[in-house]
Amino acid sequence: MTATVNNAPQDADTGTSTTSEAMIEASGLCKYYGSFIAAEDISFRVPRGKIVAFLGPNGAGKSTTMKMLTGYLAPSAGRAMLAGFDMSVDRLAAAKKLGYLPENGPLYPDMTPRTLLEFFADARGLKSPYREERIEAVVKQCELGSVIGKAIGKLSKGFRQRVGMAQVLLHEPDVLVLDEPTSGLDPNQIREVRETIRRLGQEKTVLLSTHILQEVEAMADRVILIAEGRMRFDGTPAELTAGGERLDERFYELTRAS
Repeated sequence: MTATVNNAPQDADTGTSTTSEAMIEASGLCKYYGSFIAAEDISFRVPRGKIVAFLGPNGAGKSTTMKMLTGYLAPSAGRAMLAGFDMSVDRLAAAKKLGYLPENGPLYPDMTPRTLLEFFADARGLKSPYREERIEAVVKQCELGSVIGKAIGKLSKGFRQRVGMAQVLLHEPDVLVLDEPTSGLDPNQIREVRETIRRLGQEKTVLLSTHILQEVEAMADRVILIAEGRMRFDGTPAELTAGGERLDERFYELTRAS
């Protein structure tokens, strides 16, 4: 079975071209480093209230694409839009709508979860009493109460991931971009992080980068799969395995070197 990818931006709810509101939109995104193609002609749209798995093997271009979408990396060509803002000209406005958790996101090990959240709340200019309300809300949302006063450096990786998640939720963003949020976690920690993401997906638009196939089955409404910097599939998990093949078989078929 061969995948066909439409180069027009696709709505990640229906898979068809649309003019409906897109909270995340990539339009012909490319990134070149000399002759090396990190990403080329990446086009898709994600509407409000969906969890989309951005799937691919290591080195496929997932992190590069996410950095372009979030304004951390300028594309060589194409356009990235977030919550209606063009990232090339309105990055600060878009940042107010964005919660971005990079892989191995920076945390200060000598801080506690509370002091870290207070630090980022101040950095984002949150004012009292809203500041305190949001800190308490994300502590509850990410279930950090049992470790709120412990040094982050002494927490398990699962709890550190929750602290990172709490930090990106502080300002109530509409869009969450999460890069490998379960990488390196044990099975219990993976389950906890997945449950957190599923809860968030009820209200937020989530783009979840992963190379772990189980994430697709556990969380995703839709799958965007890339390999060697190019899109290979855009559709629902059911469509990905519609031919009766297992998910790992389809992944191998679509990502193996051509």
